[in-house]
Amino acid sequence: MRMIFGLVLILGLGLAGSAVYLARGYIGEYQAAIDAERANRSPSIETKTVYVMNRVAQYGEWLSPDDVRAVAWPANAIPGGAFTDLETLFPDDNRKPRAVLRAIEKDEAVLAVKVTKPGVDAGVSSRLSPGMRAFAVRVDVASGVSGFLRPGDRVDVFWTGNLPTARGDRQEVTQLIDTGVRLVGIDQSADEDRSNPTVARTVTVEVTSRQVAALAQAQSTGKLSLALVGAQDTTISEAVEMNQRELLGIEEERVVEREVERVCTIRTRRGADVVEIPVACTN
Repeated sequence: MRMIFGLVLILGLGLAGSAVYLARGYIGEYQAAIDAERANRSPSIETKTVYVMNRVAQYGEWLSPDDVRAVAWPANAIPGGAFTDLETLFPDDNRKPRAVLRAIEKDEAVLAVKVTKPGVDAGVSSRLSPGMRAFAVRVDVASGVSGFLRPGDRVDVFWTGNLPTARGDRQEVTQLIDTGVRLVGIDQSADEDRSNPTVARTVTVEVTSRQVAALAQAQSTGKLSLALVGAQDTTISEAVEMNQRELLGIEEERVVEREVERVCTIRTRRGADVVEIPVACTN
């Protein structure tokens, strides 16, 4: 009996040890899986509130608080000029609303560059930089780059007119008088999202007061033409002047002045004849 009891006891201890060993292995594998999952888990991302559009907004529309909603945006990826406070976007309970300057898509962040200041409409005045003035330039299909100009583009301005020459006559010349001038309006529109070519009668440029005087003088004495500058072009055009002779390759005749030697004489009568005798000039 004692032998049987001993065998049962030994068998029980063996089974218990096996169970403990298996449990330890299972717990270790489970803990390793948890540790691996924690290691692979991405760190938490800090977010901030950013206001985005609830709908598509087109140029000239007025914004209201119902047009936007707050979303959580990664703090390290917030676009410049985004509104993070509703009071900043709509001050004074939107008594002076903002207008849309460029089309804003649904779920797109509302940026300061795409809306006007409070109470300002989407006209040309909202596009002018501090200290700059708007000046209208008359154009046609040729001088206006066939209607491919739109607000926001930059152009070089050329003047064509008559200038006096050293010979006393006049000749027609074309000169570059301004470079990289920004357009703020085409005819009566300041919409930068317009894409259809339109043959304009006037374009409005953003210039300083001195440039206004220069363009006004140039426009009254000749014809202005515009040359579109590439969107990625950062070069500044050098001074350019072209006249008909240079265009056709005609060399200008040069007048060479020659110094004529001065001869002084005196007249003497010899009988019936009058003789001129060379003498030194005194003055």
